[in-house]
Amino acid sequence: MSKKYVIAFDQGTTSTRTIVFDKKGTIVSIAQKELKQYYPQSGWVEHDALEIYNDQLETFNQAVTESGINPKDIGAVGITNQRETTVVWDKETGEPIHKAIVWLDKRTTDICKDLEEKGYSNYIKKNTGLVIDSYFSCTKLKWILDHVEGAQQKAESGQLLFGTIDSWLIYKFTNGKKHVTDHTNASRTMIYNIKKLDWDKKLLEELNIPQSLLPKVQTSSSDFGAIDYKGISIPIYGVAGDQQASLFGQGGFKEGIAKSTFGTGCFILLNTGKKQVKSKKGLLTTLTCSLDSEPVNYALEGSIFAGGASIQWLRDRMKIIDKASDTEAICNSIPPLKKVYVVPAFAGLGAPHWDEKAKGSVYGMTLDTGREELIKATVNALAYQTKDVIGAMQKDSKSKIVTLKVDGGATANNYLMQFQSDLLSVDVDRPKMIEVTAFGAALLAGIKAGIWTKNDIAQIREIDMIFSPKMNKKTRKKNYKGWKKAVKRTKSK
Repeated sequence: MSKKYVIAFDQGTTSTRTIVFDKKGTIVSIAQKELKQYYPQSGWVEHDALEIYNDQLETFNQAVTESGINPKDIGAVGITNQRETTVVWDKETGEPIHKAIVWLDKRTTDICKDLEEKGYSNYIKKNTGLVIDSYFSCTKLKWILDHVEGAQQKAESGQLLFGTIDSWLIYKFTNGKKHVTDHTNASRTMIYNIKKLDWDKKLLEELNIPQSLLPKVQTSSSDFGAIDYKGISIPIYGVAGDQQASLFGQGGFKEGIAKSTFGTGCFILLNTGKKQVKSKKGLLTTLTCSLDSEPVNYALEGSIFAGGASIQWLRDRMKIIDKASDTEAICNSIPPLKKVYVVPAFAGLGAPHWDEKAKGSVYGMTLDTGREELIKATVNALAYQTKDVIGAMQKDSKSKIVTLKVDGGATANNYLMQFQSDLLSVDVDRPKMIEVTAFGAALLAGIKAGIWTKNDIAQIREIDMIFSPKMNKKTRKKNYKGWKKAVKRTKSK
């Protein structure tokens, strides 16, 4: 294979990036732009879809230019994206009819409540693997069709298209030739039947969503069209939602492997193989990255809404840190906390609690509680929330997780990683290259392009550090008992 490089588009909640990888999986160049957040009302979060496309195009050009590589040597592009975020656009003009509604957005709680009252909870759990929540795409799509003038009529006449961010970027980069998505992103819409691997007609009918709106679903490592880059055709060969891309990049295509990504939210996935495990502990069942030559695998997933977002809150709203990296030294500078807990339910509580009405809270403050204690309690909350999810996963899957593979920006915080290992009483494995989500998308594309095979992942992924538990059992139990008490008080019911 003469091609030497693979490009990853990494379109996230707070930034848009392009990363160039060489054959060894080494990063050659990165270009990034921060993504503007729009908050039109309390609980509403939007992005400008055209801004996302333009930023992705700009970072693509910048990364390739700064790398100094010949575009003819690019074998493929892989796309990984913030999941559930919803875009509806005009089929002819390619213009969005409304701003993209972000996965964090809470405006569709009434639509969710209506589905619950109509008795759809069990059906949705059984067939889509999800719980009824405004987190997922379909209620956001319904809201746009209901609230944008003429949208429902245009949808029914075939004039509109819906997509998550992957579909939107593919459509724009292929000049409208492809309206497609992959298994992982489809499985996050709450209208995709993960048993039949098809759009669920019963739910489409209930929500009044015409099927003509929806993208074609295909395997994560397949042909999604091509980008015309300065006269050179570069194929898009890999697509996956960010969390499944991360699992794949960690080598998690085998049953029993778990990973946690510490990003804006924290997301824990456990590959359960060909078996669709139905959670009794408030977890989701989702699809893993799929290859043409293999059957689709399932995963249990726990979604924590406020991970890195709670550190951003300390920086941008509370203004008590200058940058996220300051938190490690601050946490190490004071003794272990005694009964001080921050429960960062800024967008409700995710798995395994699923309480969208819960609000963020601080417990256990005394006159001795200061800036450092508040910061440390907020960092600790990332680890406590992860323990909630891992505990539920182990009970659902009836298996013990021995090692947790981690990635994402917050994993650079050694204090947090050690505290996470202490709380879980398992090893925490951090790779040298923490851009695992983007690398997962690159791998999917590179496998299709013939640059790599699936078995190459183990050789390419290098361990940076393994954190082993040091906390004694009594302290661990006492700390976690206090956390559970704080969560119970935070819940709305």
